[in-house]
Amino acid sequence: MTDQVNDQEQHGRLRESVDHAREAASSALDTAKHRASDAAHATAETLEGNPLGVLIGGLVLGAAVAAILPRSHREKELLSGVGRKINTAAVAALAAAKDAGRAEMDQLGLTPNAARDQARSLFQGVLKAAGTAGSAAAQAGKEQVKSGS
Repeated sequence: MTDQVNDQEQHGRLRESVDHAREAASSALDTAKHRASDAAHATAETLEGNPLGVLIGGLVLGAAVAAILPRSHREKELLSGVGRKINTAAVAALAAAKDAGRAEMDQLGLTPNAARDQARSLFQGVLKAAGTAGSAAAQAGKEQVKSGS
């Protein structure tokens, strides 16, 4: 009867250790999800705050597609001057959009270095949670082996 009680106590401690490890892993996953969601919202707000940039990007994409399609001789004759003007305007608009976009991203703290730091911090948090869960599981296993001997 005493052996059965000891087995139940050991099982209970092992279950608690496993539950603790599961909670730590779940918490780390929730944190990662929240950070990813926050980043997505910040990106969406940036796009909503700069619809002109999106419009310019669409125009540039349309110009790129048009550049790929073959032109007829008559089109070349009629639109050569207009094409040069549009090209010059598009290059200037693209440069302005890039500058404005970079300034906006810098203002929001969305720089390559900040993104790298956030990713590193997230990865370190996940590694720490995994390490804690693994240590708890190993310790519970050791305790199980010691008490079973």
